[in-house]
Order: sequence, then structure tokens, then C-alpha cells
Amino acid sequence: MNVTRYKCSVLAVDDEPGVLAVLAAQLATDFDVVVAPTVAHARAVLAQRTFDIVVSDLRLPDGSGLDLLDWVRRTVPRTARVLLTGAVRLEDAVDAINHSQVHRLVLKPWRSEDLLQTLRSISRGLLLERSHEQLLDELRKLNLELEQRVHTRTLQLEQALLQLQQKNQLLEKMAATDPLTGLPNRRAIDRIARTELLRRTRVPAPIALVMIDADHFGQVNRDYSLTAGDQVLVWLAGVMQGSIRASDSLGRVGGEEFLVVAPGTDLAGAEVLAERLRANVEAGQVVYRERLSGDPSPPFKEHVIKLTISIGVAIADALTPTSFEQLREVAAEAEKEAKGTGRNKAVIRVIAPPPAG
Repeated sequence: MNVTRYKCSVLAVDDEPGVLAVLAAQLATDFDVVVAPTVAHARAVLAQRTFDIVVSDLRLPDGSGLDLLDWVRRTVPRTARVLLTGAVRLEDAVDAINHSQVHRLVLKPWRSEDLLQTLRSISRGLLLERSHEQLLDELRKLNLELEQRVHTRTLQLEQALLQLQQKNQLLEKMAATDPLTGLPNRRAIDRIARTELLRRTRVPAPIALVMIDADHFGQVNRDYSLTAGDQVLVWLAGVMQGSIRASDSLGRVGGEEFLVVAPGTDLAGAEVLAERLRANVEAGQVVYRERLSGDPSPPFKEHVIKLTISIGVAIADALTPTSFEQLREVAAEAEKEAKGTGRNKAVIRVIAPPPAG
């Protein structure tokens, strides 16, 4: 399959014919669109073929859109799921994210460009994943071919192995990097933390683990757009990267959650680091330029977006044994306290040494 020419398929589920007609018209240029008015119809269609994306209304005449998307998650887990609703409750949003694991939540009425950007973003991720799989398949075939020719074509084998090594390094880097911010992803930053703790068993030194959460980040997506939210996350990552030492490591562990591993950092150093992170984020701002449709002069409307962060820090001194799990748990509790007591602050907790004797 040529991924660059592939047109992602979308199944749109809504009981209002007018909504389905609008969805089909708005998405037809970029996607292969099929519509269904009920849960039963949608499941029947999905039994006949697979889709890249399923977009479903929350309330359908014969069931819940959340139940349909959860069934899709369990039946065809590689299909992206988008919930479309006009009256969302907090409980529905939490259930959609935690239980049905939807990829996006889109509110009615939506802006055509926002919906297209949302689905295009999902589509790019799907196509990148397929491209990644194609590359892995090519590497497996290359390995087999090299093994078959190793005795007679030594020079060609050496050249191919060099290419393979370069591609594997690229794949390893991709697997360890958050594609939006360019920071280490959760798996990579966890590995960094465990490595520092292992080094600490040989050369005792204090260590701090800093958990950071962007305050009210969901409001940015709701007030502006997902594109604005992505721009804010990239900006936030840059500000925090510029606020830590060269010996520290910053990673993105979730949507708006970040983690700093700070080896050699005691209580005083942690207080300085946490306040520098908090103050630099609070002092900065993002200028988001919103394109105005149908108005070429000016072509953009500028929005100034400011943000604060809540910080939880766990510290173990040089002589206190600890584990990554303990540090992470204590830092998470401290972050929760920071968010629960006003946000835009840091809470620091020191892990107590074991009792003497």
C-alpha cells in the first residue's frame, strides 16, 4: 500500500440525516465516508469492512455512542474513535476518555475546519503508524536476504548491515521520542530515571523527581482549538527545557503531564528548580494566530494564551534508599496536593530515611 496516496475511511454515526449529510459533505474531499443512522446499522457495516476512524454521536436511538465506540475499541482496536456530542457532561467526557478510550471529543456545533483538522491529525497518526510497520517489514525482508547471501556477497552484506543499523537507530529514536514536543516520551524518561537510580546505588547522591501538570489545559482546547493546544504544549516544553540544568532530563509522560529527573538535587536545589519552572511558565505566553475564514484582511486573529503549572517533587537524600516507583508515587501525591490547594504552586516532599537499627 502506498501510504502517501491512501485515503482514510470514516464511518459517521448519527441519527440526524442533516448531520450525516453535513459530515459527508465536509469530509468527502479528504476521506472515504460511509454513514450510519443507528448503532445496529453501524455494527452491521463494521462487520463487513474495517474503517480507519469511527465518528459517533453520543445519543443514538438504539444505544449509546460510548457503548458503540467501546465495542469498536474491543473489536477493532486499531480503529480511531471520535465522540461527537452537543451536550456533554463531565461524567460523559471522563467515561469517554477512561472507559471507551476515545481519541477525540468534538462538540456540536463544530467548525468545519476544526473537525477537519482533528480528523486529519488522527489520519496522519494512522498513516505514520502504517508507514512505520512497512519499514519494519522491509527491514525483516532485508535481514532474510542478507542471511541468504552472506557467504557469497560479503561486501554487499556489510553495506546493507550499515544501512540497517542506521534505520534501527532511527526507529529507536522514534520509539523513544514524543512526536509533538520532541522530548523523551514516557518510556524513555522512565528509563532515564531508573538509570540514574542505578548509578546512585554505586555513587550515593541525592535525587529529585519532579511531576508537572499544566493547569486547566483542557480549557485551551475548548476555548481555541486542538491546534492551539498543541502549540501551547510545544511552547511549554520549550520553556521548561530552558529552565532545567544540563544534567537534568525532561520528558512528556501524558497529554499535559511532564516529568523531570534531577540527579544530585537536594531539598534546597529542588526548591530552586521547582520555583524556576513555575515562575518561567507563569511569566511567559503563547500568541495563537487563528485563521479567519472568509476574511482575507487581516487573515489571522491573535489570541494571547497564558498558562500555569502545578508541581509535585519527591526527594531522596544521598543516604536514603528509594525506588523509582516510590519516588513517582510521592511526587504524584505532592502534585495532587498542589492542584488541590490552589494550583500554580509546587509541593515538595522528602522521603524519610529508614529507622535506625
